[in-house]
Amino acid sequence: MKIIGNRTASCNQNDLALQDTIYIISSKWKLRIIKSICVGNIRFSEIEKSLTGITKRTLSKELKELEINQLVTRNAYPDQPSKAEYKLASYAKTMIPMINEMVRWGIEHRQMIIKRQKTA
Repeated sequence: MKIIGNRTASCNQNDLALQDTIYIISSKWKLRIIKSICVGNIRFSEIEKSLTGITKRTLSKELKELEINQLVTRNAYPDQPSKAEYKLASYAKTMIPMINEMVRWGIEHRQMIIKRQKTA
């Protein structure tokens, strides 16, 4: 195979970019957490209630990873009991159109599968 110009470097950059994106969206919970915060659930307990089936431990781990990746910010208050609020970093808001498109695609896909099952 003949490589023209800097195509290999470009492919490697694209692969790395895709790998970074997959890391964020491949989690069962991360996009759902982002969506939950986006619709106004900012307290840990609110996010937890909005995500049926998530454990406190998993939610905590996922929120920490989202913080590390600068998609979520955590504001802790010195109240007793302790209180923290989570907000989407402005950069994370760029993911909302992608999440909405994934929701749209998921609805379409589910409808196609159901339709095929009925005709089979």
